[in-house]
Amino acid sequence: MENLQSILTYVYELAITYGLKLLLAIATLIIGLWIIKIILKAIGRNMEKRNVDTTLRLFLGSLLSMLLKIMLIVSVISMLGVEMTSFVAILAAVGFAIGMALSGTLQNFAGGAMIVIFKPFKVGDFIDAQGYTGTVKEIQIFNTILKTPDNKTIIIPNGGLSTSAMTNFSTEPQRRVDFTFGIGYGDDIDKAKKIIEGLIAADNRILKDPVPFIAVSELADSSVNFVVRVWADAGDYWGIHFDLIESVKKAFDKDGISIPFPQTDVHVYNEK
Repeated sequence: MENLQSILTYVYELAITYGLKLLLAIATLIIGLWIIKIILKAIGRNMEKRNVDTTLRLFLGSLLSMLLKIMLIVSVISMLGVEMTSFVAILAAVGFAIGMALSGTLQNFAGGAMIVIFKPFKVGDFIDAQGYTGTVKEIQIFNTILKTPDNKTIIIPNGGLSTSAMTNFSTEPQRRVDFTFGIGYGDDIDKAKKIIEGLIAADNRILKDPVPFIAVSELADSSVNFVVRVWADAGDYWGIHFDLIESVKKAFDKDGISIPFPQTDVHVYNEK
């Protein structure tokens, strides 16, 4: 009976000693996360007022969030009575092991830093990288997030993104739109060329300088092919691409100019 009483007393003392520490640590963790959220919002608003680049602002916000949370976790652990010297030694050993296992993650961190420093692209740019095409939504510490034209979210690690080839469609304010139009061998080349020139002149989105280029590029198997190159503001690229193809088809139909399609002639011989 005395042993049971001693055990209960010991458990009670432990609950009083460590229970209060645990409750205080939990409260500190919750309040700390709330304070970190407020700090990050305030810093974000301040950088936005100072017109800090969006890419840099998001990257620094992500990095600061990680550092503040690590400091908070260390503080909470110390409140539970864990000796910081031992904890730091254990943390260093674990960190080394994790660093060896997650060398790719460290590469992604370095890649993110390189992207922010050298700015091959920024938030809002339309890029083609790692086999994916989309608008850069966010550049995080380890990953870059793309939003595709069909509203898919693509997460690309920064390591490979910073060391491989990438196409940025938003760097230049103007882009060239290329077309190939084919007509039949029996159609009038000059007439077809004038039709295309008229459609280009009627589209105000197509720039006059550089001058649009139209020429016969190939005598193909079943068609005479025109190459057409026009320049436009980057934002008008796809509109011109689709509209001019439709306009040429309608104009050719109206003026009796044929657009050939692949055909195969089959000759049948009857042997007696």
